[in-house]
Amino acid sequence: MKLNELTPSVPRKARKRVGRGESSGWGKSAGKGSNGQNSRAGGGVKPYFEGGQMPIYRRVPKRGFSNYPFKKEYALVSLEALNKFEDGATVCPDCLAEMGIIKCACSLVKVLGNGELTKKLTVKAHKITKSAQEAIEAKGGTVEVIEVKTFADVAGNNKK
Repeated sequence: MKLNELTPSVPRKARKRVGRGESSGWGKSAGKGSNGQNSRAGGGVKPYFEGGQMPIYRRVPKRGFSNYPFKKEYALVSLEALNKFEDGATVCPDCLAEMGIIKCACSLVKVLGNGELTKKLTVKAHKITKSAQEAIEAKGGTVEVIEVKTFADVAGNNKK
């Protein structure tokens, strides 16, 4: 069986071909009525068009603020996932991406205290929970927090 041999179990109703002669009953205007905007191909107005009056989305004032362009999304990594590394290894965003624990080395990393850590590691992350830090240090490991550059920091560098 090939893809081009697949057929539906129940044949669908044939498409009505309009505008193919007067004797078909659907000739000339093809069920579209007389001339005008709605009889043309791609004709008709948008659903939100209000006939030329000031539309609702322009009558209502803008409100609020969106922090979307400035948001920081962290890739979450549990202690359980860090057990994939060898004892005494250094864990950084590049290493996590290489091991497939996070998708991209460019993402910000936050280490969570979920699970149990069994190895001594040096962990470099942008954020780390208190419980995760305690668990890493209890096993003899160390924690380094990578500084996150904000837009304000970068803008501050441009001042004279």
